[in-house]
Amino acid sequence: MSEIFKPDPQAFEVIERENCFTGFYKLDKLHLRHRQFSGKMGPTISRELFVRHDAVCVLPYDAKTDRVVLIEQFRVGAMDKAENPWLLEMVAGLIDKASEDPEDVARREAVEEAGLTLGALWPITNYFPSPGGSDEFVYLYLGQCDSEGAGGVHGLEEEGEDIRVHVMPFEDAMQLVKDGVINNAACIMAMQWLALNRAEVRGMWA
Repeated sequence: MSEIFKPDPQAFEVIERENCFTGFYKLDKLHLRHRQFSGKMGPTISRELFVRHDAVCVLPYDAKTDRVVLIEQFRVGAMDKAENPWLLEMVAGLIDKASEDPEDVARREAVEEAGLTLGALWPITNYFPSPGGSDEFVYLYLGQCDSEGAGGVHGLEEEGEDIRVHVMPFEDAMQLVKDGVINNAACIMAMQWLALNRAEVRGMWA
């Protein structure tokens, strides 16, 4: 394997950045250039950047019963490309302020979206879901929970949320991943991570 590129402070230059739209999210247009693998600076290129708050996703897991808690809600992004735009997902929320701790967001959203109080949080990974056009950064966790009595419909009315909670055995949820019913990246990643680390997690949490 060749060496991975290590940028210096002059590895890229933003020549101009203009805001095209500001709403709940922002859209900026950048004119920039960056160093190429040859060592030379490349030509000026233009790129639109979808500017989002960073996000936190947490998969509530009851290690004692080997069950996961998933939520179901309508997603506008899936409306034109999925047979069913009501997706099975993890509990998730946006980091509203730069000073806000991702773990605090995970706990807050678990209460708001699923009526759950989480115990320990197990960091899975942090990642960029779509860095070709968005600056969103995601913090992914497994959350310890007691799934007994979990269920119902939750969400904040003032935010138009209508979220139904599902509790299911891990193997059933994993089959939904294999069947393509669970079709969003964060949930697929968390479920696959849990499949690889389940014995260790149950040993610590059960």
